[in-house]
Amino acid sequence: MPSDFYPSILIIDDELPICNNCIKILSGSADEIDYALNGYDALKLIEKKPYDIVITDLKMSRMGGMEVLSRIKKDYPDIIVIVITGFASVSSAVEVMKMGAYDYLPKPFTPHELRAVVTQATNHLQIRMQNKQLMSGKKELPVLSHQLIGSSPQIKKVISMIKKVAHTESTVLIHGESGTGKELVARALHANSTRKDNIFFAVDCGTLTGSLLESELFGYRKGAFTDAHKDKDGIFKIADHGTVFLDEISNISIEVQGKLLRFLDSREFKPVGATTYRKVDIRLIFATNKDLKQMIKDGTFRNDFYYRIAVYPIGIPPLKKRESDILPIACHFLKQFNQSMGKSITSFDGNAVNRLTGYDWPGNVRQLRNTIERAVILCDSDRITLIDLPHLGDIGDIEKLIDHVPETNDELKKIKQEIRQKSVHKIEENFILNALKQNQWNITRSARATGMQRPNFQNMIKKHGIKIPEK
Repeated sequence: MPSDFYPSILIIDDELPICNNCIKILSGSADEIDYALNGYDALKLIEKKPYDIVITDLKMSRMGGMEVLSRIKKDYPDIIVIVITGFASVSSAVEVMKMGAYDYLPKPFTPHELRAVVTQATNHLQIRMQNKQLMSGKKELPVLSHQLIGSSPQIKKVISMIKKVAHTESTVLIHGESGTGKELVARALHANSTRKDNIFFAVDCGTLTGSLLESELFGYRKGAFTDAHKDKDGIFKIADHGTVFLDEISNISIEVQGKLLRFLDSREFKPVGATTYRKVDIRLIFATNKDLKQMIKDGTFRNDFYYRIAVYPIGIPPLKKRESDILPIACHFLKQFNQSMGKSITSFDGNAVNRLTGYDWPGNVRQLRNTIERAVILCDSDRITLIDLPHLGDIGDIEKLIDHVPETNDELKKIKQEIRQKSVHKIEENFILNALKQNQWNITRSARATGMQRPNFQNMIKKHGIKIPEK
């Protein structure tokens, strides 16, 4: 998408000086800027030429901003609406946000504040355009190297590292937070290697005790232990000429670490209870979400084993550090769940895109996948909206609400109502928090800026558990 995208903007205010001032402030930020002195004239202009962004005053003598917002969202849902007013209050902020306003700017605002919110809206428009391109198929999803999705510099670096080492026999250590896609990287290494036509075997070392992991990897001989009633081949034998991926290796016991170290040096292993070694040709890939160097200091991980497996480390960045990849990944999951659930959801609406790209995703790609799956279950229209998304700031409560597929429409309505209530609560909290930040955490000035009495503003601070930084 072009980086020099400039939107068309319509200013609506019944005071001509304010319109002219906004036009002057935004002159370098838009392709064209028009104005209207009332809601009726504004809607006539929009009928002739739908704008990208509409900035409307809330209180006007002929058709107020609430009605303008309602009409625009009904007839022109893709237009971004920013509401400005000199009568700021929490209730009006919540109301316009519930009606679909992109943002809310209380008067008096500075030129910097107006330009900032328009810049954010412009970036949002670009993301939305990308969203439509991705879902329409006009732009290929950037699926790179075996389902690794994204075009951020961080993920491009991972792709580059995979391409450099995939065709070699070097041991790779993948590290990253839980849910970042370490197994996908391992599968990409296998899929781009000379072993791609042979087996790929993934083992979660966190689910197996030391003795059980050893027998699963190396196999055992009849009589090796109480339940060993016959010989059994282990994963290493089954995966001969293929790739074995050992995930969460921080859970491997010191004893098994030593046996794996010997295997890496000799490519030989001895089944449990056997007296002779067997030789196989497999490539080992390791992964962890723990700090192995700290574990070495703690005496829970072997120093020689670490340096043997960390020949070629690949770090996967968390999703919050590659924001531009969030929407392509979400679109990828939306297509998947459309197909598996027999739905035909076309895209995410603007507010949903803003919610997805503005969240820090502590559970990374795994959490994003689960979020989109729930949204597809809840969505009963052609676009996913905020109502269909869990309140990402309070994911635990929403998971309790949506731990099964609703069986009736009444149950679905009840769930959506609870989600809507939580979303309004978050809007209110953000409004109070932003007022405090804009006024250097001064409660008196913040209350005045929002049009609230100081005691009421303090009650809102307590209600939302907002902590005032110590000076």
